[in-house]
Amino acid sequence: MRVSRRFLYALALLALFHVYIGLRLLHPLPVGPVGYAIGAFALLASCLLMPLALVARSARDEEWSDRLAWIGLTTMGLFSSLLVFTVLRDVVLLVARVFVSAAEMPVVVRITAIATIAMAILATLIGLFNARRLAAVVDVDVPVANLPPELHGFSIAQISDVHVGPTIKQKYVDAIVEAVNGLDADVIAVTGDVVDGSVRQLAAHVAPLSRLRSRHGTYFVTGNHEYYSGAQAWTSEFQRLGMRVLVNEHVVLTHREQQIVVAGVTDYSAHHFDPKNRSDPSVALQGAPASAAVKILLAHQPRSAAAAAAAGFDLQLSGHTHGGQFWPWNHFVRFQQPFTSGLNRLQDLWVYVSRGTGYWGPPKRFGAPSEITRIRLVAE
Repeated sequence: MRVSRRFLYALALLALFHVYIGLRLLHPLPVGPVGYAIGAFALLASCLLMPLALVARSARDEEWSDRLAWIGLTTMGLFSSLLVFTVLRDVVLLVARVFVSAAEMPVVVRITAIATIAMAILATLIGLFNARRLAAVVDVDVPVANLPPELHGFSIAQISDVHVGPTIKQKYVDAIVEAVNGLDADVIAVTGDVVDGSVRQLAAHVAPLSRLRSRHGTYFVTGNHEYYSGAQAWTSEFQRLGMRVLVNEHVVLTHREQQIVVAGVTDYSAHHFDPKNRSDPSVALQGAPASAAVKILLAHQPRSAAAAAAAGFDLQLSGHTHGGQFWPWNHFVRFQQPFTSGLNRLQDLWVYVSRGTGYWGPPKRFGAPSEITRIRLVAE
């Protein structure tokens, strides 16, 4: 009952936001009564379509379910930009009233209304193109103190936050696998949130990950979305696909006679789903050789960094944030995570945060492009 009430409250808030947009944008448009009616119908449709993205998975027909998700999630992306640009327009109009005469103000009101709608549509179209194209390879050099010459150039291909689900399917994953294999990496790190759905729904679409190839194998850690989707079942499935799932544990790799520790922890929020799976970088490092040249931690959320630094890791690879995915939400990530994207430093620990290789929710990336990351260890 409580969940139902929350859903109704969210729906009511969504309706209020649509009313706000309608009141602020429709009236100034030079479209006449028919145009106003079309605009009002479009806003009503938007308000009704977005919840479809939440209920689409309950449809028995997978093809119909995916269509509903595409419509609802794309509408959600457009609405987000339209709401943000409408608020910004109101700020602009507030300032404009100080500098623009009363006679000229109606023209400003009309032009800004048209511009707001145009910018929201343009941002959504650009975001859709960016989300659906293959993620670009981002090269990152991480300087490591006292790195043995034998490990200079040791490479890790990182993918994260693919979010295979209603709008990301096998073809999308195939392209990622081909690109990653083309990097000829020493290790492949998969830092969580691979899926948004059950093994039954998505096993065939995740199957291409079995073709990932590197010198020392593929290592996976859970993200929060694995727990939403059935972490135990997915752990078994990823193991079947040939990945080594690291659950608060580590492996020791020998590369050119030098040792590298690759450890992995469960998602930062895992204990909310299973108290036995509490994320713990110090436990993951227990028993690791102190003489190892480099200690690397795979942790889905950047929030693991403080514990990783205390445990003595040299490098943490994370995802989760999507770099904000699309403007302006990239500016809000810092209120929930210590780092938004890129290479960061916390005491003696380097933390690299991937913007993600896919996307979540709306098929939209604007100002935060997806990435396949090639990380190289280099001498400091």
